[in-house]
Amino acid sequence: MKELLQVLTPGEPDWLVATQLDPKRLPAHVAIIMDGNGRWARQRNYPRILGHKAGVNSVRKVVETCAQLGLEALTLYAFSVENWKRPRHEIEGLWRLLRFYLKRELPNLMRNDIQLVAIGRLESLPAGVQEELHSVMDQTACNRGMRLNLAINYGGRTELVDAVNTMLYNARLEGNLDSLEITEEGIAAHLYTAGVKDPDLLIRTSGELRVSNFLLWQIAYAELYVTETLWPDFNRTELLEAICEYQNRERRFGGLARTSTSSLDQPASFLLEEEALELPLA
Repeated sequence: MKELLQVLTPGEPDWLVATQLDPKRLPAHVAIIMDGNGRWARQRNYPRILGHKAGVNSVRKVVETCAQLGLEALTLYAFSVENWKRPRHEIEGLWRLLRFYLKRELPNLMRNDIQLVAIGRLESLPAGVQEELHSVMDQTACNRGMRLNLAINYGGRTELVDAVNTMLYNARLEGNLDSLEITEEGIAAHLYTAGVKDPDLLIRTSGELRVSNFLLWQIAYAELYVTETLWPDFNRTELLEAICEYQNRERRFGGLARTSTSSLDQPASFLLEEEALELPLA
């Protein structure tokens, strides 16, 4: 948090929002569905790939800001398993853009002590993309700052399928398939994000009100924040405003509000005893 304030200009919008944040209540893990690149390009009569190229600048700013805030993890939805349905030339353009981004941003990742981890079915990606991803992952593996999860060829359902299949495969190898018990803890330990805290805050740009098969298991209790802003226009101020909104909410995880004092919040047994006093005798 202090690192972020040092690079902001006092009086500017992002500085004003940042000074409202409580450093002790920052989300540990933020996940973002980066949506709206195509619409941004269409509004300007640009090819769609220029929308994706413009979105790279937002990626860089968001990654740097989250690292400067001291967050533990940031997960970005870059390419879904459903995105293969897009035109071939757009997909090939995305791979070229990704490789360019990885090469350009490696020095920034190292300078900010960020560890990059790609999650998804990486084995289905083009060989050149796999090579670039693994190169950057290897070079940042020892970084101990924020973990940046890049979800590529990712789907929440396929992640769950892969997790269960891995459990079954390991049990078969160990000869205890008949005694294998599928538990929440077991599934969580075999997800792509194993060992990382679940997202506290899920941000979606472009105003769409859906989670699009993203981190279905992990976002069970995440706070949702949707903005109409298209991804290429999503800046540091918008990110800080989303975190500020997160801090204004009370996270109950299925429990009751801490400030609740209503009689309706009393144990059911207490209410039954009170009501029993007023029941007419038969």
